[in-house]
Amino acid sequence: MSDPKPPKIEFPCDYVIKVIGNAAPDFTEFVLDVVEQHSPGVCEADLSIKDSSKGRFSSVQLKIVATGEEQLKALFEDLKASGRVHMVL
Repeated sequence: MSDPKPPKIEFPCDYVIKVIGNAAPDFTEFVLDVVEQHSPGVCEADLSIKDSSKGRFSSVQLKIVATGEEQLKALFEDLKASGRVHMVL
C-alpha cells in the first residue's frame, strides 16, 4: 500500500481563474454574477479584462478565495453550462 497523497492545493487559498468567452457588453458582468454565487466578495482590484486582437473574444481574470475542490468544480460547471463560456482556466 502507498501513503495517500496530500492535496495539490491547500484550502482555503487565493485562486486565480480566467474565463474566456464570446465578446459581449455584459460578459464581464455575467462572469462576476456567476462567480459571486460561489465565492462572494470578489474585489474589483483583482479583476482584469482583455479582448482578443479581433474583438471576437473576451477574457476575464479574477482572484477568488477557494474553499475546496467542490466549490471550484461547481463554479467551473456553472460557467460552462451557460453556453457563453468557451474555456475556464
